[in-house]
Amino acid sequence: MSLSIKDLFNIEGKVAIVTGGSRGIGEMIASGFLANGAKVYITARKEEALITKAEELSNEYNAECIPFCVDLSKEEGITSFSNFLTEKEPEGIDFLINNAGAAWGAPFDEYPIEGWDKVVDLNLKSPFFITQKLAKLLEKKGNSEDPSRIVNIASIDGIGVSNMADAYAYSASKSGIIHLTKHLAKTLVERNIIVNAIAPGPFDSHMLGKAVNFDYGFIAEMNPRKRIGTPQDMAGLCIYLCSRAGAFTVGETVTCDGGMVTTR
Repeated sequence: MSLSIKDLFNIEGKVAIVTGGSRGIGEMIASGFLANGAKVYITARKEEALITKAEELSNEYNAECIPFCVDLSKEEGITSFSNFLTEKEPEGIDFLINNAGAAWGAPFDEYPIEGWDKVVDLNLKSPFFITQKLAKLLEKKGNSEDPSRIVNIASIDGIGVSNMADAYAYSASKSGIIHLTKHLAKTLVERNIIVNAIAPGPFDSHMLGKAVNFDYGFIAEMNPRKRIGTPQDMAGLCIYLCSRAGAFTVGETVTCDGGMVTTR
């Protein structure tokens, strides 16, 4: 038994999947994995930006970041991604980070079915079916001493109601992913796959940035920590959940929000 930091948090040589990994929280997590010796596959829908980001991250961390352009809100997209990974990683994968997501804000009386379907399909339906498709690859790598890991990216908006936007489908989908995490954890733990979730608060991301014109000053002032989250905050928590240090944490949703949920 080793209690050294190096052994507790070691993810070197692991194979990780980060959906929506080309920007925002997904990029933060992918960067953390790459910086610590993992091979990382990232997905996004915009091919040119995705390829550019994968090259940038590979060069920055002297590690292997592989892009795959796909729309994971569609069944055919999930199937093509699964087939690609099965071919590229026949011995299995270690980590699946279900991060790809969308938001849609509109007043209650005007909220469109189109917006609801887009958000719920990507935020809630897709993580389930991606997990279903990739479970066998995760099972190949997992064992009782070192289980494979799934981390679903939820949101504090799935725990409490945001005062900032009428994002009905977003909050409902993120609340759903929190409960789905518990259900999947119960199902998959017997297959040596551990499932947890992270509920981020405010981080520098395209989704939040667009809503506030990328001016986070007033959000930082409202936060108990008087700042928004950093890549170290998000990457560090995700590495914990995927490392030996987190191997006995199952079915949890860990907030990463500077105390916004627990102190208000």
